[in-house]
Amino acid sequence: MILDTLPMDVKIQRKSRGIAGGLFSLVGIVGLLAAIVAGATIWLVLTDPVTVAESVDSGEVTPLVQSLAGSIYDALVRLLKYL
Repeated sequence: MILDTLPMDVKIQRKSRGIAGGLFSLVGIVGLLAAIVAGATIWLVLTDPVTVAESVDSGEVTPLVQSLAGSIYDALVRLLKYL
């Protein structure tokens, strides 16, 4: 039995993503930034342990943040040169 009246192309309306779609995007961005900072921190512990030890010992995070920012900046510069 062949039915000729069945539509072949069914149009599906997508619902707007609303707040949930934006929230998942925001969570993804925050997670990506956290992964970048964690990776840079591990890299800094391996490459410059004296700065990390002094920051932990003294309680000042300024040298640690400066070193992290410098290492992330250097990585971005190298990545852009590669591309």
